Amino acid sequence: MSAARDVAAGLLAALARRGWTLAVAESLTGGLVTATLVEVPGASAVLRGGVVAYATDLKHSVLGVDAGLLERRGAVDPDVASAMATGVRRRLGADVGLATTGVAGPDPQDGHAPGTVHVAVATPASVLVRSLELPGDRAAVRAAACACALALAVDALADDA
Repeated sequence: MSAARDVAAGLLAALARRGWTLAVAESLTGGLVTATLVEVPGASAVLRGGVVAYATDLKHSVLGVDAGLLERRGAVDPDVASAMATGVRRRLGADVGLATTGVAGPDPQDGHAPGTVHVAVATPASVLVRSLELPGDRAAVRAAACACALALAVDALADDA
């Protein structure tokens, strides 16, 4: 079992113990977080679904991220990650929302270097955001962003305990 899948299994178990559900909003990870979660048997008891909002306009129209925020700062921003997590939580009717946004590479985006990543988790009690500069090629950045998002959700649940 991969390290990320182990973390995903722990996250799903922690959510199940609370009777909570999870929804995921992904940009640069393109469904990798959701795929990692569904590798865990029994994930359907907790996971409501995932939204891949790769295009910036979908972050607004599907997830409810403020259009002005997207226009001022672009999609690669910690406040956008926070809004994505909050938006997917509301849109999919989940207790917890998890989100990723950033630049996987190989080229910069909106002035941000490859490896610039923001992950966020929204719980009933709080919203946590972690900003990262991840090394490696496109695949490595996406995999690390996935692992970091899952780890942040575990941390958020521990903080809410």
